Order: sequence, then C-alpha cells, then structure tokens
Amino acid sequence: MKELSKILIFVSILIFSCKNQEKSSSNGNSNDPSFAEDRGYFRLMFYNSENFFDYSHDTLKSDNEFLPDGAKHWTESKFRQKALNLCKVITAIGGWEPPEVVGLCEVENDIAINQLIQKTPLSKFNYQSIHFESPDNRGIDVVLLYRKNKFFPIDTTKIPITFPFDGKNTRDVLYVKGATTRNDTLHIFINHWPSRWGGQMESEPRRMYVASVVKHVTDSIFKTNPKANIIVTGDFNDEPENKSIIETLDARTEYDKIKLGELYNISYYQKTVKGMGSDKYNGEWGIIDNMIVSGGLLQKKNSIYTTLDDAHIFNAEFLLEKDEAHFGFKPFRTYIGFKYNGGYSDHLPIFIDIRRND
Repeated sequence: MKELSKILIFVSILIFSCKNQEKSSSNGNSNDPSFAEDRGYFRLMFYNSENFFDYSHDTLKSDNEFLPDGAKHWTESKFRQKALNLCKVITAIGGWEPPEVVGLCEVENDIAINQLIQKTPLSKFNYQSIHFESPDNRGIDVVLLYRKNKFFPIDTTKIPITFPFDGKNTRDVLYVKGATTRNDTLHIFINHWPSRWGGQMESEPRRMYVASVVKHVTDSIFKTNPKANIIVTGDFNDEPENKSIIETLDARTEYDKIKLGELYNISYYQKTVKGMGSDKYNGEWGIIDNMIVSGGLLQKKNSIYTTLDDAHIFNAEFLLEKDEAHFGFKPFRTYIGFKYNGGYSDHLPIFIDIRRND
C-alpha cells in the first residue's frame, strides 16, 4: 500500500510538471530561468497596467469609457479590484522583497496611484510616487514608484514631447535620477511611446521622434559620465529590431564587446536568443516592453552591474489564460474589447536585477 501511495504521488508530480512545462513552452517565455531565487540587491520592474483609471469623470480628459455609466461600466468595485491585481503582480515579482522601483504606464492620476500604494497590501512597503500629468488626451501617464527607504530621488523631470511635423503632443517621458542604499547613482527613464494606431509604418515617425529626444538626454548624461548607470524601459510600441530603437535610439544588440557611453537592448537578446515575449498580437508573441541599459551596467567590474540573464519577463501562471483563437496562452487582460474579463493586463511585466561588487 505504501508503494502504491509513492507511485501515485510520483505520477501526480509528473503530471503537474508536464502541465507547467506545456504552459511555459507556449507563452513565449520557455527559456527563462527561475527569477525569484537569485535576486540582485536592487530590482526594477516595468508594467503596462492596461488602463488603470479611477471611476470619476475628469472634464479635462477623455475618460468617458471608464465611468460607471460609460461603455465599459467601470465601477468602484472594478477599480478596487484592479488595484489589488496590480498589487499582487508587484509583490509576486519581488518574492520576499518587493521591487525597489516600479515603473508603470497607462495610469490616469494620483487617485489611482494612491489607491494602489496606500489602500492595498503595498502600503506596508512605503512606496512613494513620482508622477506628472501629461498632455495625453485620454489622460494616461507614466509613473515611477519607489520604496523610500531603498531608493532616494535626486532629480525628477518630465521630458515633454511635441512633434515638430504637426505640433501635436504625446505622453511625457519620465526621467528620475536617484541613489540606492549603497549610494550608487541610477538614471531611470520610464517610457510609453505613441501607439501603432493607423498602421505601424504610418505611426513610426512619432516613435522615432520620441527616441531622438531620449537619445539626446542619454547622450548628454554620457558626455558628463561615460560610465553612467542608465536604464531606459517602458512600452515602446516597437520591437527591439524596429528603427526607432535600433537606429534612432541606437540601442545596440551585439554584446561581445561592451562599450561605455552606449546603450544596449537586453530585450533583443530575450527575444532572439530566449524566444520570449511580453505581449501577444494575432497569435504571435513579441516584445514591445523593452529593457535597455548602459554599457557601464553590463560591465561586471563596475561597482554595480547587471547581465543579459538578469532581465526577465514575468510569466506567472495567474497572469495567463488560454488563447482560444490561437495556440497556447496569452496575457490575462482586464478587458477584451468592451467585455470585462477581470484579469491583469494585456502585457506581461518585465524586470531587471542590479548586482553589486562588495
């Protein structure tokens, strides 16, 4: 009888492992190693929150869809659940220790931010926020959250974007310069570049222009300090190999000879070598949520550093659902069109670990 029990337990474990392997191999992240066990001393994540609106009307914004009587029937209970969902993702990525810095996009305002960091279990981790209202007509902005006893902002700037070819504005880029608990300085850029609405090629000049603005700022930092520790992350609405990133921003994709004063896109490595993805479109996984770092951060002799394998796409089972229209799984999103789906986001979060030479 004991032998039979052992066999049944073994079979159960085997079936469970196979199911996990099946899900992992069909979600675009099959080669990503375990991310929770070998944490760096500083962890930064980015997440497109998928329309984190409050449920009150702002007359200065086009937020009518996200009201109780709007097209998506966005109620107080759904708003609170959304905050709890985001809280779950952030804490799960941290494991025992939540990320020191969290970048978010598609956040409406301070009401939504405070709901997340003050009225969920995140409140015990002392997160503070850096947020500027941007000219996005829908009212969605980028935000940086930081644990006030783990990261110390020195300079915070919103980088405005006005297109020279038509005079229109888009979402600001958020720049934060800060220090870690060991007095290591980080330059962090949180991005949400213009969408592909109207076509990828037709909208490309807008993303290329934003890339040129970010490139100008990073170059000015490198001019002062070629060894600067820079992280450029966010939803770029472009893949690592698209012109805005690989040409205009000049985020390099060859890692054999790392140079100071240059940017390197780790997401290109994740996509081409590991076969990973953070979003799924028409049945195909891709990466429009990019993690780009300076050459100094990729040099292990630096006081702080990271590696190609220290960047991850968080593909926990609770963030996925079956893709009925295509093979495998897809992100478990909050809405599918106008239908409330009750999930988390149409993107998977990304994060990176920074290590230190003591």
